[in-house]
Amino acid sequence: QVQLVESGGGLVQAGDSLRLSCAASGRTFSTNVMAWFRQAPGKEREFVTAISWSGGATAYADSVKGRFTVSRDNTKDTVYVQMNSLKPEDTAVYYCAAGPLISLSKFPGEYHYWGQGTQVTVSS
Repeated sequence: QVQLVESGGGLVQAGDSLRLSCAASGRTFSTNVMAWFRQAPGKEREFVTAISWSGGATAYADSVKGRFTVSRDNTKDTVYVQMNSLKPEDTAVYYCAAGPLISLSKFPGEYHYWGQGTQVTVSS
């Protein structure tokens, strides 16, 4: 089993930045691909970004490209997402996900492990 704990959410104004962290524990060798998803009220969970074990491969949703940057520190079993130029439409609960995938995926069903989520609220 893998446990994921997110942190770093909060209330910010449009244009501000936040960095979310996700710390993994347990069988972390099963976390070769880690990702962030988000879910706004009344909407489906959507892909934000994903990163491979080495960090050499990343993927982003079109809505966050150029504003968000994903990274990971395997010595700390932690993945980060730096979110810049935040917009009100970025408001959502952000979830960390992980799984023993062989390639990056934008589909939530392919990830085995999930955190509890952290709220990000961007005011206009």
